[in-house]
Amino acid sequence: MKKTINKKNEPWLKWLTRELNSYEAFQDFELGKNPRDVAEDFIASNSIAISEVFENFDEEDKDTLDQFLKLTECEMHVFRILEKQIELKNKVRFVDFKKRKK
Repeated sequence: MKKTINKKNEPWLKWLTRELNSYEAFQDFELGKNPRDVAEDFIASNSIAISEVFENFDEEDKDTLDQFLKLTECEMHVFRILEKQIELKNKVRFVDFKKRKK
């Protein structure tokens, strides 16, 4: 990835990354919650800090957020493609044509 993040954007990105990494999303998944609900729970539990981030949000921050949205969408597609390849691999059956029935 050649594009770099503006250094001004680092504080809110570091905060978001740290909070997302420490959020126990897999516990929610085990309880049967879907990713959208887990994300909404994360936003709700961090609403005060998020509102503080938005107080100084400007066009450069929005551009950075847009780039991260594109990147995460790309990552999701990569994971979906890998998932399909694994499914196809598991469905493939090899036949040994050299062995003939007698």
